[in-house]
Amino acid sequence: MTDAEYVNIWMRPERPARGPKPTYSRAQIAEAAIRIADAEGLEAATMRRVAAEIGAGAMSLYRYVPSRDDLVELVADRLQGEIDVSGLPSGDWRADLAHYAHEVRAMWLRHPWVATVHRSLHSYGPNQLRLIEHVMGVLDGHVSIDENLQLIALLNSYVEGAVREEISSTEEVRRSGLSEPERIARSYPRIRQVVESGDYPIFTKIVMQARRPRLSREDQFRHGLDRVLDCIATAVTTPAPVLGEEP
Repeated sequence: MTDAEYVNIWMRPERPARGPKPTYSRAQIAEAAIRIADAEGLEAATMRRVAAEIGAGAMSLYRYVPSRDDLVELVADRLQGEIDVSGLPSGDWRADLAHYAHEVRAMWLRHPWVATVHRSLHSYGPNQLRLIEHVMGVLDGHVSIDENLQLIALLNSYVEGAVREEISSTEEVRRSGLSEPERIARSYPRIRQVVESGDYPIFTKIVMQARRPRLSREDQFRHGLDRVLDCIATAVTTPAPVLGEEP
């Protein structure tokens, strides 16, 4: 498809100005795709499978969703709609961003396959725009718009990285058939060998003193999030130079 042929899915009217009322809504189509993906992974949510899930003919689905990329956009925006930011901004930026981070983590854990969603470009659907307004609204007035973009990107990167690791660990437990403590126990002989060698003092300190590896996933996430919010607090209290200007 050329640039001239491409039309953003959200610029296409969901209901035609004339003719019969559509039988299915975009929300129904996205929810059907999500149900399939929850059960079998995103790759299983083909146009044909989604059509069958809602009781439509395979080709008739293209009247509602012109392409697979458009289907992925509907799914991505629907998932973003699960992130509750209705009370943001509340006036307490730190509590607001912590709430948002936990909401994003919860959505990812409900739908682990979200890590496989690859979008060719942002389509700026209604739920994505809602997130932008509410979440970036938390820091609006505290920092410049460029700093706001950078800080929210920092927060999102932390959340995504932490949850990807959590999902990966859960998948490895499922694949191996071993619980996480059982998998860790298999590493003990090597860990003991390394510690007893005396050659790796930092690694030994991690083994002997670090609390983080012994925390629950929830507590690990919360602890890391607190550090990220501490970094954001520094930016909020110390205005950064305007992007592109000499310091």
